[in-house]
Amino acid sequence: MAPNSDQLSIKDFPKSLISLVVLILFLAAFMVWDQSYWWESRDDYSFGYLVPLFALYVIYDRKEAILGFLTQVDPNTSSKDKSNGLWICNLIAISAFITGALLYLVGGLLRAATMPQNPATLAISMGFALVLLSSVFIFSSETINGEKLVLKNRLKLTLLFLFPALIWLISAPLVSVLETKIRVFLLTQVTIVVFTLMEFFGFEIERQGNVLVLPKGVVGVEEACSGIRSLTACLFAGSFLASVYLNKFWKKFVLVFMAMVFAVLTNLFRSGFLTLWAYFYGSEAINDHWVLPVIGDIGSVHDVMGMAVLVLTTIGLLCLLPILNFDLNKFINRLTDTDNTQ
Repeated sequence: MAPNSDQLSIKDFPKSLISLVVLILFLAAFMVWDQSYWWESRDDYSFGYLVPLFALYVIYDRKEAILGFLTQVDPNTSSKDKSNGLWICNLIAISAFITGALLYLVGGLLRAATMPQNPATLAISMGFALVLLSSVFIFSSETINGEKLVLKNRLKLTLLFLFPALIWLISAPLVSVLETKIRVFLLTQVTIVVFTLMEFFGFEIERQGNVLVLPKGVVGVEEACSGIRSLTACLFAGSFLASVYLNKFWKKFVLVFMAMVFAVLTNLFRSGFLTLWAYFYGSEAINDHWVLPVIGDIGSVHDVMGMAVLVLTTIGLLCLLPILNFDLNKFINRLTDTDNTQ
């Protein structure tokens, strides 16, 4: 019988596993220090301050499942796993560990030798993700009881660390060239959609590149309106909710995908609203502050609508959770049990 997690102490764990945890924590601490520069200097990545807390929460939330694998006692695990895919998975894991370690080392040296830069941060984040996931798989070949852990359970245990490993790729900025291309693409599409809709509904409007000419001034669709800020923040929110509240991969994928869809749609709503506001009240009115009774100044029209994007997306994702978690079989069984009782 496997010991309960409350009965375990640090002495029960192998020194190699404890050393691995210490190493991962050290790598994570350096990565947090590196990324904190971007969280502080760029508003679109300020949500990054929540990433370490949410990553730790996900691990804590899965503590029982993780320890369940590490303390597992199963008659089938005592024999050697003869799966044909075992050696392939081990080879992939070792290759991923070496690649991740090299990426982290190169990124760390680049970061130490120069000022913070996108390639170094991205290399550190990718390296950490590879090192963490591959380490979990490699070091989980045996439980703390000395029993062999079958390949299927090793893969399941590794997947439990998917969110804590990959979420850092969202909280770090992309390589400048790639980020610029994405911004320009989104910026152009937002401008075209807003212009097309307003022209369709009969508004007097003219498009000059990313500038919309209105009767009471012009509105420039700037980088902040591209939606990349809300996209990264919404991806983070969707990934966290999917990791904590959904148990199947396809459901997690759907929620993360819908986070991107909601981010794009709400950003279009935001850009359209601001353009209409400028159409009726003048382009300078976008920077006017809204003042509510009792609450007072809540910020400019532009800033308030920017915050509304994240709020609306989060509400949409929360509404999707019960739909994705709906179990039709369980619902039918409840109805059947109710009918039988009556």
